[in-house]
Amino acid sequence: MIEMAGPANRAGRPPRIFAALLLLVGLVFAGGGIQLALLGGSLYYVIAGAALIVSAILLWTGSRIGAWLFLIILLGTWVWAIWEVGLDGWQLMPRVLFLTVLGLWLLAPRARRGLA
Repeated sequence: MIEMAGPANRAGRPPRIFAALLLLVGLVFAGGGIQLALLGGSLYYVIAGAALIVSAILLWTGSRIGAWLFLIILLGTWVWAIWEVGLDGWQLMPRVLFLTVLGLWLLAPRARRGLA
């Protein structure tokens, strides 16, 4: 039987594009975080990168736990950023904006549709 690749068949698939992007972000965070940690900087990026990689793998398989893990990472990022720079918007933006935008994308019904 031939499977059609139409919208109806895509509806139940895991959010693989999001997961692939998240994996890439996690690898960049972890790699850059290791370099930063070796220079005496914060371990945040190593921890967040590793957690993003795990979240990406879980999302790739369609597990909702991956979305919850991403939420925990996002909330932890906000707590870390506020602890580090206070409520200065210009200093907060580079620390939280990208992950927050990714989080908003994950909230979209189309991105969540394939999660079990």
